[in-house]
Amino acid sequence: MGRSQSLPRSGPGGELGDDTGCTILHVDMDAFFVSVEVRRDPSLRGRPVVVGGTGPRGVVSSASYEARAFGVRSAMPTARARRLCPQAIYIQPEHGAYGEASAAVMAIFRDVTPLVEPLSLDEAFLDVKGAQRLLGSPAEIGRQIRRRVADEQQMTCSVGVASTKFVAKLASTRCKPDGLAVVPADGVLEYLHPLPVGALWGVGDRTAEQLDRLGLRTVGDLAQLPPAVLRRSVGEAQAAHLHALAWGRDPRRVVVGTPDKSIGAEETFDEDQSDSDLINRELLRLSEKTAARLRSTGQAGRTVVIKVRFADFSTVNRSRTLQSPTDGTQEIYDIARRLYVGLSTTMPIRLVGVRVEGLGPAAAVARQPTLDEPDRGWAEADRAVDAVARRFGSGTIRPAALVRPNARSGSDVEEIRMRPDGRGERKSQNGPNKGPKEGNGRV
Repeated sequence: MGRSQSLPRSGPGGELGDDTGCTILHVDMDAFFVSVEVRRDPSLRGRPVVVGGTGPRGVVSSASYEARAFGVRSAMPTARARRLCPQAIYIQPEHGAYGEASAAVMAIFRDVTPLVEPLSLDEAFLDVKGAQRLLGSPAEIGRQIRRRVADEQQMTCSVGVASTKFVAKLASTRCKPDGLAVVPADGVLEYLHPLPVGALWGVGDRTAEQLDRLGLRTVGDLAQLPPAVLRRSVGEAQAAHLHALAWGRDPRRVVVGTPDKSIGAEETFDEDQSDSDLINRELLRLSEKTAARLRSTGQAGRTVVIKVRFADFSTVNRSRTLQSPTDGTQEIYDIARRLYVGLSTTMPIRLVGVRVEGLGPAAAVARQPTLDEPDRGWAEADRAVDAVARRFGSGTIRPAALVRPNARSGSDVEEIRMRPDGRGERKSQNGPNKGPKEGNGRV
């Protein structure tokens, strides 16, 4: 949609009205990444928290509402966020934890209706027309969803209820955080027309400048503009799109979400890198994250892809397709490393990424072991790592190549031993057994 961060809010609680015919819900988690971190570490509650890249080239992924009060916003360079709010707690993203939390939230949505269209990890459209007889009115269904998310996931969400997807998303944005807003079907224009023109879906900075030159400040201004004038300024297709939205017309249906086409991770270095050993370690770390996400979602993929962006911002992708799908860390890394070596470049690198495409259910993969293959190997190691991560948090156990050089000395060294039942047991080398540490996995 448009620049939602500058959209005027109606405040927590939102606006309620007649929900007759308003069968489209937009559910948006509040500061989702931050909420997951607060759930993992309750001492963060009520404090300014920023999740995002912590290096000089980092970007804010999510900010608590306490941090937003200082002007911190998502997609803002972390360096600028630090200037605006130096007292905030800055946390490196832990995408595996966010993926697990997202899956749990989406499962709640699908308990309400099978017609769920995820837009990202933290938001989705729902069509609740068929659920009303069992669960009540659309507004009541929205209340139930908010209660379940709070009770089962210890997080809050905001829900917009409307007759169209566009208006439902506007409503959820304006009632954040932790609100519910209903826009009556016969009151859409009254709701839309006073809003700034940037609220319209598809109005970015460039289009906003063009509309501003036409003297258009509100959605109502645009609705009253002759279509021919609008076409001359923004083009025929964009003009038709904006004019329809300004009059509340949005015929799109909720489309049931399709499985991910790919799963991957990438990293921008704080400084451009030419050290092949360092780049290989980063490829290993990204392969580990990608494989863990594949296994957590029960998927495997046939094609391994690396992405390399050089210091001059030129970008290349290289891929290799396997005979059978994989979700194994070592196999993904071996291929990623060979693809990187095959580039034969000495140009400094700004960014590297690893992803796996051609996804399908891992359970459907029929794997034929080779004659010289050991009975137990990398697959068992991956499952052991997953078991430890579920109990102690992701990042607790890492490949030896990713352990910091000084991590083997001092009071922070701990050992994870696998018990015969496959469960991990944490033992400190300098004292009695401990539970998971606060801040585990953070940089």
